[in-house]
Amino acid sequence: MAALGAFAALAGAPAYAADAAKQIATAAAHAGMAAGADSAKMVQAHLQHVINCLEGPAGADFNAGPGNPCKDLGMGAIPDSAPDQRKKLEGAAAMAKTALAETDPIKAKAMASTIQTSLAK
Repeated sequence: MAALGAFAALAGAPAYAADAAKQIATAAAHAGMAAGADSAKMVQAHLQHVINCLEGPAGADFNAGPGNPCKDLGMGAIPDSAPDQRKKLEGAAAMAKTALAETDPIKAKAMASTIQTSLAK
């Protein structure tokens, strides 16, 4: 009976498994999309995707409005990563927030390119 109860508890668990590597790759891809976007609106949308993938839904700057391309991959690359990798990811998230607040789309796109490079390492 205890095994059946444990199975029932697992059956109610989320259907995804945390995959920090996929979340980081997705964030990097969206940073690249932001860097190559044709409009300021798309630069901002993709930068928010970067933040959403890095911070996850519990993150202070998470915004579901533009979407969350990492929705089924875990709770965010930062919380799902090993402690020794979090500082790099937190730096990328901070730069994405700065880029998101940047009013000059050319500067925001340059920052997005830097974010993409930093996440690809």
